[in-house]
Amino acid sequence: MLPLNCIKMNSFFGKLLCLILLILKYRYICAADPTDGFTLVPLTDENFKLQKPYNEPLNDRYSDKDGVRSFWIYNHDKPFKTDSTTRPRSEARITGHDYSSGIWQFEGYAFVPSGTSGVTIVQIHGAAEGATSLQLRMYDGDIKYYKYNVVATNLYDKWFRVNIIHNVDKGKIIVFIDGVKKFVVKDQGPGDLYFKCGVYAAPENSSNYMESRWKEIKLYKK
Repeated sequence: MLPLNCIKMNSFFGKLLCLILLILKYRYICAADPTDGFTLVPLTDENFKLQKPYNEPLNDRYSDKDGVRSFWIYNHDKPFKTDSTTRPRSEARITGHDYSSGIWQFEGYAFVPSGTSGVTIVQIHGAAEGATSLQLRMYDGDIKYYKYNVVATNLYDKWFRVNIIHNVDKGKIIVFIDGVKKFVVKDQGPGDLYFKCGVYAAPENSSNYMESRWKEIKLYKK
């Protein structure tokens, strides 16, 4: 049944326009959510292992207030432990739910202030070769797959929803931004896998100050 304002439009093109709008509205309402068919995995604070520069107090690189977890580092910061040669980080590693098979999904809402660049804000750690299966990095307001493919653009200074689905058995990773599928890639092979989010300085071209904020972090599986 057409809306009243469409009924009043007697021209062919007017009715065609109304039909197109109704189809688009129907597709929007019925669009599948990335979490459809998944089971929520309960998380508590014990499932978030925090990592920060080894010589800095936690509250100098991390805060948790009003449901928002904030992570920040400086490019000259130390690694997370004394014997590490890795770049600076302030991250939450989801523990208790490492995986090596099945279909798993990370979800969270992220906010990255302008100026933060050259930094991984979320990743899948573990791979058959190398340390990670996925890194989503922020470069000048755009999210990239490592330093290569552009996944999404113009994301500074706004909350955006991140969903990452990892189908280990098929070796496939799918990235959604604000509910829209943006990127599909083959993973790096099996391993001891887990999700991390926060800030982890890229190997090069990092800004002096790096920050990301996260809220409503959830984990799902099939």
